[in-house]
Amino acid sequence: MKISVQAEAFDFQAEIQALYQANPKVGAVASFLGLVRDVNEGQEVSAMTLEHYPGMTEKALADIVEQAGARWEVLDATVIHRVGPLRPTDPIVLVAVASGHRGDAFAACEFIMDFLKTRAPFWKKEATPDGEKWVDARESDDQAAARWNP
Repeated sequence: MKISVQAEAFDFQAEIQALYQANPKVGAVASFLGLVRDVNEGQEVSAMTLEHYPGMTEKALADIVEQAGARWEVLDATVIHRVGPLRPTDPIVLVAVASGHRGDAFAACEFIMDFLKTRAPFWKKEATPDGEKWVDARESDDQAAARWNP
C-alpha cells in the first residue's frame, strides 16, 4: 500500500505499473484520477489551493484503504493526494487498486474515493473572479459514502 500526500506532481503511468508489475496474482487494476476543473458551481476557477492536517491525513487515508481491504480482495493500493497551489487540469488525486478480479478492483476504488472525499482532512480554497473562497462539503459526497454503510 502506498499513501502519499505531496505537493509534487506524480507519474500516473508509473504509479499504475508499480501496482501490478511485481505481482502475477493481479488480474485487474482500477483507478481514478481527479483533476482541477476550471469551473465549480457555475463559477470560473483560475487556481485552487489544497491544505491538509499532516499525519492525520495520511492515517485517515490508510484507514480507508484498510476498510476497503476488509470488504474486497485488495492485493495492493495507491492513494496519492496533492496539496498546495494547483491550476486547472492539474492532477489532484490518484486512487488505484490492484486485485485478482475487476469487480473487487472497481468496488474498492470507488469506495476509497467516496470515503476520501468525506473522511480525509483536506480543505480546498478556490481563486475565482470574485476572490478566494473555501469550498464547502457537498451533500452528494456524503450520499455517495453513505451507500456503502450496511
